[in-house]
Amino acid sequence: MSEFVDYLLEVFEPFGPVRARRMFGGHGLYHRDVMFALVADDRLYLKCDATTVEQFRARELEPFQYLKAGKWVQLSYYAAPEEIFDDPETAVHWARLACDAALRARSKSRPKSSQN
Repeated sequence: MSEFVDYLLEVFEPFGPVRARRMFGGHGLYHRDVMFALVADDRLYLKCDATTVEQFRARELEPFQYLKAGKWVQLSYYAAPEEIFDDPETAVHWARLACDAALRARSKSRPKSSQN
């Protein structure tokens, strides 16, 4: 793991148990088996959705995107606000927003069981 990822585990410690897992040249951050953040090129991105995206845009935070086959692909992750690194309450607030967005996305992607 990188020093930055180790540092992020400390930043999010007040949020509860967070673990990191290597993926695609970066890391995913998980809370209770929910991926709520990703780290790419030593930059933290938090999960967002239609409910929370305006909070990221209002702060002019950049979306996570990467180049694939000559085209830019944007995922539903935005750069984290800098103040989370200085204020544990702010870190918990943004982690909760990201985790809630991830849980909403997870519930939408699960197939509904059919009833007889």
